[in-house]
Amino acid sequence: MALKQISSNKCFGGLQKVFEHDSVELNCKMKFAVYLPPKAETGKCPALYWLSGLTCTEQNFISKSGYHQAASEHGLVVIAPDTSPRGCNIKGEDESWDFGTGAGFYVDATEDPWKTNYRMYSYVTEELPQLINANFPVDPQRTSIFGHSMGGHGALICALKNPGKYKSVSAFAPICNPVLCPWGKKAFSGYLGTDQSKWKAYDATHLVKSYPGSQLDILIDQGKDDQFLLDGQLLPDNFIAACTEKKIPVVFRLQEGYDHSYYFIATFITDHIRHHAKYLNA
Repeated sequence: MALKQISSNKCFGGLQKVFEHDSVELNCKMKFAVYLPPKAETGKCPALYWLSGLTCTEQNFISKSGYHQAASEHGLVVIAPDTSPRGCNIKGEDESWDFGTGAGFYVDATEDPWKTNYRMYSYVTEELPQLINANFPVDPQRTSIFGHSMGGHGALICALKNPGKYKSVSAFAPICNPVLCPWGKKAFSGYLGTDQSKWKAYDATHLVKSYPGSQLDILIDQGKDDQFLLDGQLLPDNFIAACTEKKIPVVFRLQEGYDHSYYFIATFITDHIRHHAKYLNA
């Protein structure tokens, strides 16, 4: 699979790069960002995947979160894909900010006209890692995942649907129970159809209830002044209750005064990198 380099910038001794490729799963050209720490020059490093939220591209995280110094110090390759297919010319894909372009929700769509392109779950868990493993100095056995909002939802479901695939998972203000929130209902009914039993396969709160897998240490940061928390879009309490019932360890930190923005993410990003490094470098 041919990769086309779009940009490369030195940062904390490593290189922040962006590439473009033709995606088989999504049937379109896709960009992703990859940070190669200094350690990647001499050997294979763990891979940490970041999934962004609604309206984002691969650019938001790499330009706003301030993650590079911690990734450089801990020797982590950090990969940040886009949030949806682009330019597929599907009727309605650009009509709203919370569905279609920039809002793939990390599911594999089953409904027309979305099912041909909107396969972000398979892209993030299968195609992209294969591409990364084949082209960059990463150790496929040491992989973790984290994300924000819609991407926090994505990170949680990827980890819960694939026991043992990821060493650790964390999230900033994740959409924890999408089958019950307005964003989730809109996205899932469009991508997955009206049978709500199919939605549960992409809902972290439901997946946790049947999680059979290996030990998973979950870290979640949530801003207390997050408007989307107050609006009932995120529903972390439901997820925490499900984790408690299944005795799955989750550290949930409600951060006083913080909102849903990248200012919040930048404040606590180093904690999250450390959380993953503890498992990836063990």
